Amino acid sequence: MQAHKKGKKSWTSYAGLLAGLALIAYLFSKVDLAGSMKLIASLGPSSLWILLPYLGLHLLETAAWQRLFPKESGQVPFFGLFKIQVVTETVSMTLPAGVAVGEPLRPWLCRKFLGIPLPDGVATVAVRKLLLGVTQGIYTMIGAIAGFGMLQAVSVQVVGFHGLGIVMLAAGIALTLVITLLLLLLINGKAASGLHRALMNIPFEKVRQWLLKQEEGFAETDQKLQRVKSGGMKSLLPVMAIYVAAWMMLALESYLILHVLGLKVTFFQVLAFDTALTILRAIFFFIPSGLGIQDLGYLAFFHALGFPDYLAYGGAFVMLRRFKEVIWYSIGYGVMFMEGIHLRDAEQVSEESA
Repeated sequence: MQAHKKGKKSWTSYAGLLAGLALIAYLFSKVDLAGSMKLIASLGPSSLWILLPYLGLHLLETAAWQRLFPKESGQVPFFGLFKIQVVTETVSMTLPAGVAVGEPLRPWLCRKFLGIPLPDGVATVAVRKLLLGVTQGIYTMIGAIAGFGMLQAVSVQVVGFHGLGIVMLAAGIALTLVITLLLLLLINGKAASGLHRALMNIPFEKVRQWLLKQEEGFAETDQKLQRVKSGGMKSLLPVMAIYVAAWMMLALESYLILHVLGLKVTFFQVLAFDTALTILRAIFFFIPSGLGIQDLGYLAFFHALGFPDYLAYGGAFVMLRRFKEVIWYSIGYGVMFMEGIHLRDAEQVSEESA
């Protein structure tokens, strides 16, 4: 039965990868590849600047994550946590449904390399994930407000209906409110115990017996979650500010690439369409790195904004952006190789908590 489930999950995951590859193939059948390559060949050393925003994103996310560990965990070394951030983000973004592997890998690596107890790591990863959701909502609202007029103007051409600015603003507000509620429920000190009580209603005696044995573990998780907010909810506000700055690195990266290519575009315009495409990427989470989906979205916005020779510039933009990812993901897998990290290590988190 377990092998059947793993096989089914594998097929589902790889379906996303195949869909992404099909979309990227369709994209490159439409763009002006010769013109794109000519543009890229004309770039000088200034093109190396496009690697920096992703470094900034990792540094900011590490700084925010470091602040979430309870004082009982001791001083968490920044560089050690940074390596874990790079590795797990690489796994999450490159494998089919990689988040299901990358996120459980975080607490396991924290214990292996930093000596942080597994419950502490699990608690911070859970809160981190929700804070990312809350701040993505805030980031979306900022982008929608900054480029509201532009989103409204290109709405029909990009998505086929009026009101894209309104939709993005509403999506940002809804995302922020819903995930903030989930965050409050998680860290109120009773979330895990409440889940345990709900699971006890399952009509299978063996499952209930197992849950009874794990009751203490659920209670310990609640204690760890409470310690994450030991400084009160106000203590999470600086962390949220850092995460919003990390999200901004995505728009900065797109702006730098367009600037290097010589296109005249304002940062607010880039911020607006980048937040919209970040939401699109999140919706199609099962496609690694939003392969194809996000790229076609950029091309649609470039066309709607009237970029000159958008098929050549759009192709060059996509290739530079994906080349940047190849470099950073190669670094991530290089660190994995040197540190002896294996993807199956993530399974030990669920096995040891069972």
